[in-house]
Amino acid sequence: MDGVFYDGDGRKVHCAVNLDGKAGNMGTIDDALDRARDRNEVIELYAHEPNRTVDVDDIEHVLAGARDRGLAFVTYADFAAAIDQAAGVALSFDDTAIPAWHALRPMFQQYGARVTFFISRYDYVPVEYRDMVRELASDGHDIAAHGARHLRAPSYVEENGLTAYMRAEALPSIELLKSEGYTVTSFAYPFGARTDELDDELLEYVSVLRSVAFSIEGAPDPCPH
Repeated sequence: MDGVFYDGDGRKVHCAVNLDGKAGNMGTIDDALDRARDRNEVIELYAHEPNRTVDVDDIEHVLAGARDRGLAFVTYADFAAAIDQAAGVALSFDDTAIPAWHALRPMFQQYGARVTFFISRYDYVPVEYRDMVRELASDGHDIAAHGARHLRAPSYVEENGLTAYMRAEALPSIELLKSEGYTVTSFAYPFGARTDELDDELLEYVSVLRSVAFSIEGAPDPCPH
């Protein structure tokens, strides 16, 4: 899956592969980490809710594998800043499983990991969870946007238009996080669903977009690489 390996080409639309248990990709993760090391690439991975959609042991396997291979931990803010990347792992978590993410702070600190949290529906996040997000940010993790209502972007645009999508979904997600003090430089498409038209519009507001690459044979793949 070449599209989930970043080789320093300066792309604006990145793709990650799912680590959740239903995706069945953990059986090849060691080969992927080896490739990142051997080819000086960054492997992009994402998951959702630790202890529900993804086993914590699988997360630790990735973190330990990165450490043992000398891979750097890369955030999407690093991609946005065009930092010259050595071999690494860009691990991100999507949606709103904030307490479950926060519970992994000791593990992240143990491995020196920096990850990206793409948060959706932030206006529904209670104050105590927002405090958890601030603690994650203070640890060096990246806080990024994932939509106000987690809408499937191309379908919404087809029915309502691009301007309506930006006003209802993308811009509120970005602007609310910025109002909380976060420097939002990236946006992850819910479901990875994207088009070139959406890419062009969103890149007026953020520096980097994240889609996904599907490992299921025959599935339409939104990854442009």
